[in-house]
Amino acid sequence: MDIDPYILDIPRPVLPSLPPPPLDYEGVSGDIIIDNGATSFRWGFTGQEPSAAPNVIAKYKDRRNNKPLLLFGDAVDCETGARGQARTPWEGDVLLNFDALENTLDYAFLQMGINTPSIDHRIFMTERLATPLHSRALTSELLFELYSVPEVTYCVDGIMSFYKNNGSSKPFTSDGLVVSFNTASTSVIPILNGKGILSNSKRIPWGASQASEFLLKLVQLKYPNFNRLTSLQTNWMLKNVCSFTPDYLAHLRSISTPDALRTSECIIQFPFAPTPLEEKTEEELAKTAERRKEQGKKLQEIAAKNRAEQLQRKENELQRLSALKENKGSDTKREWMSRLQSEGYDSDAALEQAIKKLDAAVSRGRKKEQGIIEPDEPAEEPSFPLLDVPDAELDEDGVKEKKKQKLLKAGYDARVRARKEKEREREEKEREIKKEEDERENDFEAWSNRLRIEQEALMTRIKDRTRRKAALSDRKSAAAQARMKSIANLASDDRVPKKKRKGGGEDMFGADDADWAIYRKINIAAASSDEEDDLNQLQVIEQKLLQHDPTFTIHHTHAAISTQRSALLTAFKPSYEEGDTRGKNRIHLTTERWRVCETWFSPSMAGVDSAGVGEVIQNVLARFNEAEKGRLVNNIFLTGGPSQLPGLPDRLFSALRPVLPPEMPITLHKAENATMDAWNGMNQLSLSGEKHGYTRQDYDEHGPERIRRWWGGNWNNTI
Repeated sequence: MDIDPYILDIPRPVLPSLPPPPLDYEGVSGDIIIDNGATSFRWGFTGQEPSAAPNVIAKYKDRRNNKPLLLFGDAVDCETGARGQARTPWEGDVLLNFDALENTLDYAFLQMGINTPSIDHRIFMTERLATPLHSRALTSELLFELYSVPEVTYCVDGIMSFYKNNGSSKPFTSDGLVVSFNTASTSVIPILNGKGILSNSKRIPWGASQASEFLLKLVQLKYPNFNRLTSLQTNWMLKNVCSFTPDYLAHLRSISTPDALRTSECIIQFPFAPTPLEEKTEEELAKTAERRKEQGKKLQEIAAKNRAEQLQRKENELQRLSALKENKGSDTKREWMSRLQSEGYDSDAALEQAIKKLDAAVSRGRKKEQGIIEPDEPAEEPSFPLLDVPDAELDEDGVKEKKKQKLLKAGYDARVRARKEKEREREEKEREIKKEEDERENDFEAWSNRLRIEQEALMTRIKDRTRRKAALSDRKSAAAQARMKSIANLASDDRVPKKKRKGGGEDMFGADDADWAIYRKINIAAASSDEEDDLNQLQVIEQKLLQHDPTFTIHHTHAAISTQRSALLTAFKPSYEEGDTRGKNRIHLTTERWRVCETWFSPSMAGVDSAGVGEVIQNVLARFNEAEKGRLVNNIFLTGGPSQLPGLPDRLFSALRPVLPPEMPITLHKAENATMDAWNGMNQLSLSGEKHGYTRQDYDEHGPERIRRWWGGNWNNTI
């Protein structure tokens, strides 16, 4: 193979480091800021660097010490059996597992050094857009009842990230359109005058977790025998290999050739153990060759010995039968027939024939042993004297011998007819060859065109047969439905009554040879003889054209054309030799690199019935007038982990530019730190002194489902 253009080694798993010691809680009076993400959990005090860990827990029993363990974050990967019992507080995009959330908060508060019976700090906590009331109620109960917090401020993560990057002015009056790419969803939130218009916000059920799972399915479909791929590895591949393209269909057309596809591929190399190669010296190779030579000689000697023993057995049998024949005159007729039957012969003729066969076999064996090769002499025509004798003139043995001669005569006549038929076919073939040579010499162009037309017809027939086989493998295709209909008709119990048969209603199936083709049509497992005949005929035609037509090259043959058609598939999924261990542990990503990212704009590609990001933004903008629409698209803000994928601004710009007026400017910005800006935004909000929290008094008065309505939080069930 050529040198690989772009190879990435899959990262090996690294054991997590020990968590830092708990902070010194003495003298800390700031607020607690918690970014409760579906992938990562971040916590910390206002004005300090936050801590972060994967938002996952596992209850695991240590068999060595027989003690239950509660693992959090990276520690889940330390134990082999803990990963299978891991749980997260989130189920997709909904916060449901509050036991896991309680364990996560316990760990965070312990790492912050809080050792008081209750939490005496205000808490700023993120929640998803349009959080269900059930999730919010249980979260509020957990914070107010278990931890006795004085106040909780629920913040939408996308708005907080926008506030961090656009909240330098006081008061906050920025305009923009927030596109938040989250783990299990993507939200579009318009912001005017520093206030999120959540009544016009939209969310699609597609995020990084669905994209990673889709990539995993694509790779499994492409490499069904590659069982080492995990969701963690596909998540790494999504972040480091995949990207957006401004025009997905145009990009696919640009890489539709094998060379372009091979240039655009990315190869993921998995760890492997190289097979040790044993290098033998010249002396060892010479010994091996000598050993094989000796083994060959021994086999030849054994074969010669077996032939000699077999020849000796035949000579002994010939001598015994000859002696038996010579003793015929010393026995009576009854004794002679009894002796013949005991030897396995019915008559004297059978004995004579056996002696002749053995004599001929012994003679051939002796000549072969001496190295004498003589041409076969034509056999004389056998005589059948009893065929013209009437049965009345023959005794019982004579009648039997006459029947045997009749059978021998029929076999001899059949062999003569077969030889004559072969001779006729040979002469007919010679005449056809002569006729074709005359046609080629007199009108070469017509001869070449005729053979090319036959070649094209055969290739079309083979292609149609292959396409039909592929269609029959799909049970929903028209060919498969027709096959099932044919099987149902054959299996039906509707028979023609006897009265209708007398009146001409008899079933004539099978009278025509074409009727039996139905069984070939419904049997897709058996190989077709027609296909083999077509391939043989095609090979003969191509050999004639290659021999006599200088314009017909090897590139015009069926093998070359079919290979050329499969060159794109070969570039899409290269194959390696059996002993190439390095190649067998590789994954070639080509169109998957852009297809996975394109699902954010076309979720239907992955089987999700939802509008894409571009269409959702268009629907959101349609709810505003032209002036407000211009203020929104002048500051389109991209945040969330997937927003860092290459090519996203250009892809979003190409989706919005055709649906907006030409004079309306479109400006796109990315978050400075897409994964941390939500926490930083809440930190900035805490330092600003603004109070939008839901206090313990509000909780006691209005219940756990209510929150205070403000510009950076949800609007459902607010006070």
